[in-house]
Amino acid sequence: MAQRSKESHAFFLIVVGLLAWLVPGAGHYVLEEKRRAIIIFVTIVVTFCTGIYIGSIGVIDPAGAKPWYLAQIMNSPMVAALGRLATSGAYPVYGRPNEIGQIYTSIAGLLNLLCIVNAVYLAHVREAATARGKK
Repeated sequence: MAQRSKESHAFFLIVVGLLAWLVPGAGHYVLEEKRRAIIIFVTIVVTFCTGIYIGSIGVIDPAGAKPWYLAQIMNSPMVAALGRLATSGAYPVYGRPNEIGQIYTSIAGLLNLLCIVNAVYLAHVREAATARGKK
């Protein structure tokens, strides 16, 4: 019976992490941290959209800027779709707007990575606390 509990706990942590990656703040929303979820969502989306506004979707370059892309993909799987669209070559961006746009979008991705880790940690701590309370 205890093994089943550990499996369901691990599955719950994976679900929280995936939800937090799919939609910024969704992991905290599932944990009933609605105010925190809204703040996370607004902050990450505004930061990402600012980067896209400054440099167009051309700043998402999965082939030519892999380190930046690895940080950007932490925003959401939507970035992969934008990256495929950007590789068509219809959205060239050069110089300073490219650099600033990459920085903004990458910072948003890394910030979301921190929020994903925080959501999984909160889920783990709450499950562990309820398990200790039942004993």
